[in-house]
Parts: sequence; C-alpha cells; structure tokens
Amino acid sequence: MKRLQEIQSRLRSLASPETARILQGFFKTGPGQYGEGDVFLGIKVPAIRAVSRHFPNVLLDTAVDLLRSHFHEERLLALLFLMRHFAAGGAHERESAYLAYLAHTAWINNWDLVDISAPHVVGAYLANQPRAPLYQLVRSPSLWERRIAMVATLHFIRRGDFDDALQLAKLLLNDREDLVHKASGWMLREVGKRDQKRLEVFLDQHGRAMPRTMLRYAIERLPGTLRQAYLRR
Repeated sequence: MKRLQEIQSRLRSLASPETARILQGFFKTGPGQYGEGDVFLGIKVPAIRAVSRHFPNVLLDTAVDLLRSHFHEERLLALLFLMRHFAAGGAHERESAYLAYLAHTAWINNWDLVDISAPHVVGAYLANQPRAPLYQLVRSPSLWERRIAMVATLHFIRRGDFDDALQLAKLLLNDREDLVHKASGWMLREVGKRDQKRLEVFLDQHGRAMPRTMLRYAIERLPGTLRQAYLRR
C-alpha cells in the first residue's frame, strides 16, 4: 500500500487542470460519448512513461490496484507496469499478467488504454496459445473488449500471421461502434502493408459491406488509383 501511495503521489504532483480539461475533451468524456465519465489528472504520456521508469520494480498486485483507479492516467501507468511485468517474467508471470488484464477490462476503457497494451499482453500471450479468447472478446457487449480483441492481433500481424485479424474483422463488419470500425480498418491496413494481396482479397469479398470508416482506414496505404476504385464501389 505504501508503494501504491508513493506512485500516486508522484503522478499527481504532475497534474495540470488545464491539460485535464483538454484531455477530457479529446477523449470524449461528455454525456453520451464513448469516454463518458472518465476523469483526467492532466498529464501527458511522456511524463507518465517517465514515472513508470522511476518505479522499475512494481509488483503485479500493486499494478492491479492502480488499474482500478478513478483517474485515467493512473490506469495508463498501471498498464505500463503490467506490460513490464509481462515482458520481464517467465511463463507464470506472463500468465498472471494476462489473466489480471482480462479480469480488469472494465478499467481498460478508452482507446489509448487498449491500444498501448492489448498487443503486448493479450496478443503476446496468445501468440503460442489457442486464440479462442479473442473470439469471446469480439462478441462482448463491451466496445472496449471488442477493440481489445481486434488490436491484440497486431502482435500476430507483425509476425506475418494474418488469419485471426482477417477473421475478426469479418465478424465486426456489422459492429455499431465507430471506434471498432477504426480498429478493424487499422489492423487490415497493417495486414496490407505486409501482404497487399491478402488485403485485396478481403476487400474484394467484403469491401461493399464494410462501414465507410473501416474501409477508409484499411485502404489508406494502397496506391491512389486502387484506393479510389474501392471507394467508388
């Protein structure tokens, strides 16, 4: 508990009400918006990363306690600690970090929190495991769990493994959330950067059914004439 209080004190000493106001607008925290109710201290990411380096040996239990914070930046810092615990540990520590992550997805509740952590914990753990948990997450009523499933595949994509990213993107074609469309389109674009033909096959099969946002993200790196051809369909 003393270490947790020390971490929180260090982080909160960096708080800026003006930065908090800007961040709460940027992350759409108003009524009815995707980040409704999220509260910011007003600390930018480089400063949060610096705090994470200042505390190099944080226990997983402490990271999980911090992840349950009311403040967005404390949850982000907790995820940096959890990612470090995962990366530095053996098989037991990696599994513990992965299970802790999945048990606390209710606190991983904005796109930056998902995007900074999902490939490095969920994707990295499942790289050599059955991928069924992704297909459970992708059917979740939670926007953030669906985004976790999609963004986690970035770990696979970077290693030339595209199948799950393409299958999950297909399952999310009719998703109602723009942030999920963006995540799907982003992962499709990452596939296309490494294997344009695989992306083109997917677009030829599903491009007409894709939400416009997903399509625009997916084709962003294609040659201009090909990009325009997909947009006209």
